[in-house]
Amino acid sequence: MLKIFKVTAILEGISYLVLFANMLIIKTNNPELYHTLLRPLGMTHGVLFIGYIILAFLLKKSQNWDLKTFGIILIASLIPFGTFYVEKKYLENA
Repeated sequence: MLKIFKVTAILEGISYLVLFANMLIIKTNNPELYHTLLRPLGMTHGVLFIGYIILAFLLKKSQNWDLKTFGIILIASLIPFGTFYVEKKYLENA
């Protein structure tokens, strides 16, 4: 399950950045394309975000994460590039 979490963390981070790119770059240059892409990108990111959080809760006990580590892993899902940091620092040996 740790490998699934690792993949989910990477995909969630990518989807977060793609969502930002859609908002910051495409919205200003092509508003129609922005609205077309918003729903599928947002839904994909939402599903990956929820999966990331659920998997973090499921792995907390088996990985013996203390409260500080667990908090960092959860907060990283809210920060751009945060899940890449988690993958590198906490999940690299998976």
